[in-house]
Amino acid sequence: MKTFNELRLINVNEHTERKGKFTYLSWTWAVDQLLQNDPSATWTFGDPVYFNESVMVFCTVNAFNKSMTCQMPVLNNMNKAIANPNAMDVNTAMMRGLVKTISLFGIGLYIYAGDDLPDEEIPDLTEESAKWELAIVGCKTLDELKEIYSAAYKALSKDKLAVEKIAKAKDTKKGELA
Repeated sequence: MKTFNELRLINVNEHTERKGKFTYLSWTWAVDQLLQNDPSATWTFGDPVYFNESVMVFCTVNAFNKSMTCQMPVLNNMNKAIANPNAMDVNTAMMRGLVKTISLFGIGLYIYAGDDLPDEEIPDLTEESAKWELAIVGCKTLDELKEIYSAAYKALSKDKLAVEKIAKAKDTKKGELA
């Protein structure tokens, strides 16, 4: 049976999805990893608790000879509590709570710490940003500038410095075209 220190090193990035500014790990993949590492693992959901119009769900996972419990409010995709959630909203929160509870054993825990990638470097996109800066400088209209900047931002979003460079080039060009 693996230890917490071994489980926390599992790279889950290929099994995550970004929604807005949040990263979600697929519940099916989290359960698969849990059961591969502890075939006797089980989980239960507690009764939802109501707070005015919002709801909190609870999940307990029994694995690796211990129990861990997490709570999860029923949230929308902006991480805001949903007033009077429907059954699908509650189900979604329950499955997110299951993943969160599994992470307490180490699998995907870094997602909740705000780390995007374990042991993976942020790419250096300096050369690519220089090409995008030239494309921005060459724009003839504001519509073209908007289109080029949008594509550049998407291509460079993992490198903060590169994004700052193209944003500066965009602002300069926008001033020229206005």
